[in-house]
Amino acid sequence: MDFESNLAEIRQRMDTAAAKSGRAPGAVTLLAVSKTHPPAAIEAAAVAGLRYFGESKIQEARAKIPQCPGHLRWHFIGHLQSNKCREAVELFSMIQGVDSLALAQEINKRAEQAAKTMPVLLEVNVAGEASKFGYRPEALLAEWAALNELPRLEIQGLMTVPPYVTDAENARPHFVRLRELKAVCEQRLGAPLPHLSMGMSGDYVVAIEEGATIVRIGTALFGKRQYAASKSAPGETGE
Repeated sequence: MDFESNLAEIRQRMDTAAAKSGRAPGAVTLLAVSKTHPPAAIEAAAVAGLRYFGESKIQEARAKIPQCPGHLRWHFIGHLQSNKCREAVELFSMIQGVDSLALAQEINKRAEQAAKTMPVLLEVNVAGEASKFGYRPEALLAEWAALNELPRLEIQGLMTVPPYVTDAENARPHFVRLRELKAVCEQRLGAPLPHLSMGMSGDYVVAIEEGATIVRIGTALFGKRQYAASKSAPGETGE
């Protein structure tokens, strides 16, 4: 299948899943995970109507973003190191994957220096996997008040990378847990959090059924990537 066919199928499945969860077509944002794909592929995707793209490496994004259409919106979806926060704040319209108070404080400092407010999502390791980054739910709740005191951070919701499964239904409990945790955070905040970023190429339909507002899709959209032996495998950095 070509890109246009892939996109049409994904959008149709997204709209069906949104309707099943009582939402209108178009209620869920498709974040095209463009890591490893060249600017030409991103430009073609933009021509097809996509606006939101996700990158997981600062070095790659630094080289790629200036070569892409200026109206696109970029989300950082990888594990962010503190020494890369300045560039992340400069390059991206949202940082998904804030996984500690120390990282949040560094982003806040860099956003203050840049005189901007930085939208972020807090990453939760809902399954407690030792190999994955992210807050444990109880740790997130323990730091919730301190996170909300950071004036340059705009916390817009939560994100997760669930365990790899061959049957998407097995991911559903993790999506339910993230949705329930968001509700607890909203209760403590006293205001709604607009976003749940959850669901990737193999499980985005189930994620949308459980309330996802952003799905991160790369392989199902662009096709399989080629990874060097030392590089991360799909799923480890957001898709």
